[in-house]
Amino acid sequence: MRLERIDAEGEPGALAATLRALVPGGSSVAGAVTAIVAAVRDEGDEALQRLTEEHDTAGAPAPPLRVTDAELQQALANLDPAVRAGLELANANVGRVAAAPIREPVVVDFDDHQVIVREVPVHRAAIYVPGGRAPYPSTVVMGVATARAAGVGSVAVSSPPGPNGEINSVILAACALTGADEVYRAGGAQAIAALALGTETIAKVDVVVGPGNLYVQEAKRQLSGTVGIDSFAGPSDVLVLAAADADAREIAFDLLAQAEHGPGTLAVGALTDGALLAAVAAVIEESSLDTPAKIALTQVPSLEYALALAEVFAPEHLELLGPLAEQLSGRITRSGCVFVGTGTAFGDYIAGSNHTLPTSGAARFASMLGAHHFRRVYSEVRIAQPDALARAAAPIARAEGFELHAQSMEIRIRER
Repeated sequence: MRLERIDAEGEPGALAATLRALVPGGSSVAGAVTAIVAAVRDEGDEALQRLTEEHDTAGAPAPPLRVTDAELQQALANLDPAVRAGLELANANVGRVAAAPIREPVVVDFDDHQVIVREVPVHRAAIYVPGGRAPYPSTVVMGVATARAAGVGSVAVSSPPGPNGEINSVILAACALTGADEVYRAGGAQAIAALALGTETIAKVDVVVGPGNLYVQEAKRQLSGTVGIDSFAGPSDVLVLAAADADAREIAFDLLAQAEHGPGTLAVGALTDGALLAAVAAVIEESSLDTPAKIALTQVPSLEYALALAEVFAPEHLELLGPLAEQLSGRITRSGCVFVGTGTAFGDYIAGSNHTLPTSGAARFASMLGAHHFRRVYSEVRIAQPDALARAAAPIARAEGFELHAQSMEIRIRER
């Protein structure tokens, strides 16, 4: 592990660009993903089986796509009780937070008409749970609990099998605990394509969410006109802002914890005090963590500069540590999630906020996974007295060249 020390020279935007450049962008996989999507569209289950054997099971025969209910219940029965208790609390907390912004119908009354704004859940949704370096039962909770809170009727989970052809048992237990309706042994771009397009075994869904590698994210991008998605969740990042009154060990361990995510991860500490920076660096350099993730420390001239840096950096996770930095919380507008006086790890598991967050600066415009990703808004229009509206709108329609639009409204005028 290498600790980078970056000089805070120039404007905050320049520093943010320097920090982002520590993690180079991935090469394009668009062509490969296009071919995978086409194969799944044309061949369905047969393509899924072939691609699973190629990418996941090291050539061994692929197991059945769908995990049985008996397998899920057996995994739950075998789950470590302490892990089960933690997942149960996380499931309750995430569901409670996800349900908070759900709106009842809103009625907007005018003199002669009424518009009702309604919000409804999609019918089917899927949660993609990555495999690879480690199992992520917490991602099952973040996705399924949120979809359930949103009112989705049917929730599927898809995760790549390991070389033995099986999904990690803790992931299966989390699926059972959260009440996932269907679980599939499928990963990568081919899983996203199957969920979006449907195959003989997998019924297509309305929304696919969840993190994943570059192939998964590219598949979501290519299929975003066919299925709803959350965001392009790439490698993780955290920005910790702190002044001299913060605890060096807390800062160091929060940066190290984020670095556990591995390749592509960027963990940055922006500190106003040189002595604090040296203390944080000492703790990090004493760590035995072996990771390709990038950890960087930079001394900034003030917390105001740090705030400006945070706004342009738009981190996935932003930590404000120490009483002075915590005072900035009400001024943050660009972050996936803000942790005030506490660490990102709580949000990864148990606090109730969602850990599927916009990455790579996308917090400028994107949001954490929430009920809104599984719900859609539409309007219901009721017009009791159309006369005034028709007379006002018909000239606009004619200005746009739509004579029949104008007449469609005018025929409803009732002369009195």
